[in-house]
Amino acid sequence: MDFVLSGVAACGACVFTNPLEVVKTRMQLQGELKSRGSYHVYYRNVFHAFYTIGKVEGLVGLQKGLVPGLWYQFFMNGVRLGSYAIIESSGYIHTNGRVNAVKTTVAGAVAGVVGAVMGSPIYLVKTHLQSQATSSIAVGHQYKHQGMTHALVAIYRNHGILGLWRGSSAAVPRVSVGSAAQLSTFSSSKELVIDLQVFPANSWLVALSAGMISSVVVVLAMTPFDVVSTRLYNQPVDHLGKGQLYKGFTDCFSKTLKKEGLTGLYKGLGASYFRLGPHTILSLFFWDELRKFYQPFR
Repeated sequence: MDFVLSGVAACGACVFTNPLEVVKTRMQLQGELKSRGSYHVYYRNVFHAFYTIGKVEGLVGLQKGLVPGLWYQFFMNGVRLGSYAIIESSGYIHTNGRVNAVKTTVAGAVAGVVGAVMGSPIYLVKTHLQSQATSSIAVGHQYKHQGMTHALVAIYRNHGILGLWRGSSAAVPRVSVGSAAQLSTFSSSKELVIDLQVFPANSWLVALSAGMISSVVVVLAMTPFDVVSTRLYNQPVDHLGKGQLYKGFTDCFSKTLKKEGLTGLYKGLGASYFRLGPHTILSLFFWDELRKFYQPFR
């Protein structure tokens, strides 16, 4: 039940944040492997990107990839948050009744690795669909998938079962770092808010406040890995399924840093926060409240 509650909580957050995920993906692919000033800027900032996509592609364009996004959130975060909930309920993350920072970080990272491996094929398809755009505002490589099922079948037919896990070398560090930062800061922040007695111990504002604190840490820690992950998933591949732009995580990281500088690794930072921030806050809030609601039925 912990896995189901976690997945439902993440899906609830995804419905609200998917348009920002589309914006983030486009901004991270804009100017790929090109120095500043040498490419056309279709999206000047997160607000301009939101307006441009909405104007050219309509509301449907802003919700591209929603179906695989929901499936990804249910499986990846269901496994990730569900695993962490089991570890937490076993008492592992506490030392002498207090949250242990090292243990929560390790538990969050381990839960993130499991979730990333499980959800990688769906994330691959989601990235492809969200980057597909009208030619006048297209950035990055353009796939021609007609939907989630069509994409999964096409990738499997062309590159086999391993092709569905292409890009997972970036997904694992991305989710493990993000998960460790998110869950360790959430647990510690929740304990801090309770200690300060700002709100009653069982108030929904405790989880909401802790989620807000966690969201800032997550975005700062996760964005460089997120940029690399987006590019590895979306790059064109040859007939053998090998990437034509990057050999793997390290190659993509170093090429982006060399060509675009440190700002390249933080490309779309504003969009990342507007997407990851609310998603972190909402998913952790829904997750905490659903667990409290279910507790009497255990």
